[in-house]
Amino acid sequence: MIEPHAPAPPAAAPAPWGGPARLPVRPSTGRFLVLACVFVCAACGLVYELELVALASYLIGDSVTQASVVLSLMVFAMGLGSLVAKRLRWHAAAGFGAIETVLALVGGCSAPVLYGVFAWTGDWGGLWGEGPRVLLVAFSLAIGLLIGAEVPLLMELIQRIRRQDAGGAVADLFAADYVGALVGGLAFPFLLLPLLGQLTGALIIGAVNALAGGALVLGLFRGDLTRRARLLLLAGNLAALGILAAAAAHVDDFERAARHAVYGADVRVAVQTDVQEVVLTGGTDGDPVDLYLDGRLRVSGRDEHRYHEALVHPAMNGPHERVLILGGGDGLAAREVLRHPGVRRVDIVELDAEVVRLAREDPALSRLNSHVHADPRVRVTTADAFRHLRRPPSLRYDVVVSDLPDPGITASTKLYSQEFYGLVRRVLADDGRLVVHAGPVVSRPEVFWTVEATLRAAGLRTAPYCVAGRDHGFPAGPDRSSGRADAPSDWGFVLAARGSAPVLGLSSGGPRLRTLTEARLREDAKAAQVSRVRGLPTSTLVHPRY
Repeated sequence: MIEPHAPAPPAAAPAPWGGPARLPVRPSTGRFLVLACVFVCAACGLVYELELVALASYLIGDSVTQASVVLSLMVFAMGLGSLVAKRLRWHAAAGFGAIETVLALVGGCSAPVLYGVFAWTGDWGGLWGEGPRVLLVAFSLAIGLLIGAEVPLLMELIQRIRRQDAGGAVADLFAADYVGALVGGLAFPFLLLPLLGQLTGALIIGAVNALAGGALVLGLFRGDLTRRARLLLLAGNLAALGILAAAAAHVDDFERAARHAVYGADVRVAVQTDVQEVVLTGGTDGDPVDLYLDGRLRVSGRDEHRYHEALVHPAMNGPHERVLILGGGDGLAAREVLRHPGVRRVDIVELDAEVVRLAREDPALSRLNSHVHADPRVRVTTADAFRHLRRPPSLRYDVVVSDLPDPGITASTKLYSQEFYGLVRRVLADDGRLVVHAGPVVSRPEVFWTVEATLRAAGLRTAPYCVAGRDHGFPAGPDRSSGRADAPSDWGFVLAARGSAPVLGLSSGGPRLRTLTEARLREDAKAAQVSRVRGLPTSTLVHPRY
């Protein structure tokens, strides 16, 4: 009798969860490679987070809110991702490889997608301001979910190499993770942004992420994968790298087209400095020059004289031999100051040296400011205004002009604080005057009157006033460029003095102005008082109110 043949043993299958991995290297080397991958992935993950925060602050504004939204949503999604990853532990290698491929695409493309939507959709169906937040929330949740799924799978992979107690494995894994996050956090502002920019930097980080994940799984843990899984992961990684490489190759053309969509076709200068993005448009063939800083219209050649006349000339109604301008690197406030006889010295404290360079060298902008930087009375200091004023004062000024970003811009909040105005008060002469651009009155009365209340809290007497703003489709405030129909229609200012309340008027021996008259100035000051909001708290460094 012939015995039936015993069934053939099954083909080799991937080791079950918890079993030892079949590695092409020694376990100690394999463990080092896993921790190195943890390091790289953590660095990439933090760059994605910082990229979203930076771009959202640039496109939407209010960096504190955007950072809070992005980071809190990401941490929440990371927790969800860790729970979801529990179902993938039986296929840890394949799951990790797939997650890194998707994360590389989502994280790498997040910045170009956000910027592209901003450039070409404008207000996104009339919801610009809400629309970007929807996209920001979606990217934050997706990236956080994928990052959160990494850790449990990496923990499983490192345990597959060599079993150790859970506490030791967690310590090793988190040490590599936190050090990687440190490197990514430092690389973003000091390396990626200045050398590559936001868009190219995000795409390259995505490629690094895909390479690290693919190399670990397909190189170290290929024995845990079926042939079909290996081919699928390889194809997915190559596709992701191809998409990221193609995007990086065309990112300059994309950014140029997007910039034209945002600013128009006549962009002449676009540079990312250590401080901000600086864009100049127009200035040729008789077109007015426009200056944008971080996407916000700061100077419009069509009507900048209305803003700068109202900012400077009421403060020059009195002694004005020595004038300090905080901000104003474009030279336009200094141009108005130098129109008054008797000015002997003008000191400008500007944060961004590139703005000063353009004001000196760009033909259109230097022509607009009457080449003030060539005047020997004008001296420029490149510094933060707050830090500059903290130094012991070597000179006291008859007039201080605060031509600074709008108080609604988070980065400038400290420049509208009680502490800052206390520093300004130290450098004012006994009969000196300070004038502050305080944002629009009609559309943002609480912000405007908070500035006025803060000045009074710093021991200054005030005289608030406003003038009508732009009427050609751009918003009035020099830091708000949404272009919406409901954009603010006025510029608000506060004139302040150390002793008695300043008299709101124009110097009798001053220059002839194009639009501002003393009668109109007093009329607009009365109109501003109608919007007064009483009982507002002051804004301080530790408790900003804007």
